[in-house]
Amino acid sequence: MERIVIHSDLNNFYASVERILNPELGGKPIAVCGSKQERKGIVLAKSEEAKRFGVKTGDTVWQAEKKCPGIIIVPPHFGEYMEYSRKVKAIYARYTDLIESYGIDECWLDITHSTLIFPPFENKTTECCGEKYFTDEYLTFLGDTIRETVKRELGLTVSCGVSFNKVFAKLGSDLKKPDGTSVISKLNFKSVVNGLPVEDLLFVGKSTKSKLGAMRLGTIGKLAAADRDYLVSVFGKVGETLSRFARGEDDEEVKHMDERREYKSIGNSCTYPDDVTSLERVERLLYVLAESVAARLRETEQGLADTVHLWVRYSDLTDFSVQKKVRHTALCSEIANHAFELFKSNVRQPFKVRAMGVTVSGFDNGLSQITLDETYGKYEKMSRVEKCVDEIRKRHGYDKLQRGIIAEEPTQMRNDIKNSHLIKPGNFDDRK
Repeated sequence: MERIVIHSDLNNFYASVERILNPELGGKPIAVCGSKQERKGIVLAKSEEAKRFGVKTGDTVWQAEKKCPGIIIVPPHFGEYMEYSRKVKAIYARYTDLIESYGIDECWLDITHSTLIFPPFENKTTECCGEKYFTDEYLTFLGDTIRETVKRELGLTVSCGVSFNKVFAKLGSDLKKPDGTSVISKLNFKSVVNGLPVEDLLFVGKSTKSKLGAMRLGTIGKLAAADRDYLVSVFGKVGETLSRFARGEDDEEVKHMDERREYKSIGNSCTYPDDVTSLERVERLLYVLAESVAARLRETEQGLADTVHLWVRYSDLTDFSVQKKVRHTALCSEIANHAFELFKSNVRQPFKVRAMGVTVSGFDNGLSQITLDETYGKYEKMSRVEKCVDEIRKRHGYDKLQRGIIAEEPTQMRNDIKNSHLIKPGNFDDRK
């Protein structure tokens, strides 16, 4: 019997929470946006009413206002979003303990062995070619049960995709929005997915889409029919993954809700209120980013990182990214210094920087050889200090303890980007 995997996607999540906090916003076009004054004024989420006017995530505030006159702009309340995300996951936990988050508003649930707590349902299975399969009606019932529970108890709507693997479950949750359940089963998956554009497949970004389009593989069905060795010759290991995903051969398990997630990279970025034009400011701002990255790295318990990445966007919106191999580290100061060296090596003055990002990757999961210097010297002392800083901030607030280098950057003294910049896993492509 096939697995039952549900992908749940909270509809217009930030905007929906804002309506719960302020019921007067109900039925009105709203957009949750960053600060216009700090040049972070882009649409983070929008209501269905705003969506009908063509407002999209990533639009600037003025674009949203032009598309939808009378749209109500509200600031984000990330703490509230985190709290509602926890409440939704508590509901999911009634059905299964196999719950894997995909950002703040999406989860996979494996309910294959947890369906006994659902209400009774007749005709759960059907036979085809001597094999037993779950009926589409039963799978729809499971998704609807979870959707209706979340809506009744929290006032939030959910779109659910129900399938036999994670990739197709994610694909299904995008097919009926808002507030719908889609089933992609072993009996119907080819008729449902083969005609869909290849970019609907999980992790296929702009670059991969472009390459596949040039190969005349613009639909999932065409990708599934393509020669696997040919795909590997073009994309490397990613080609194998693309082929498996398109053919419905994804067998990755849904992780337990308490299982530590494995990260390929950990990073953060920030857009600044005014153009950054001096190396001194660049260094200070890279320390702010590195501090959040190092703290996240310690929280995720991935060990030490051996690669530092830098992303820079100029005031004309052009950008670039570079990286370098480094000695394994989890120290803010080392990450910041490596990022600063990358900046100085790749940017010539004069410059006008609008945004920057710092990322680390190549985690050792605690298996690196530790040198005497790291065990007894400066590294170990600095590591203990940074862990103490983490604890003080947890108890008393982020802004209660700051590095001296940040004191000359007052706009960043209370900028807790570690907890306010909520990010979701990316795609096969590099940063877009």
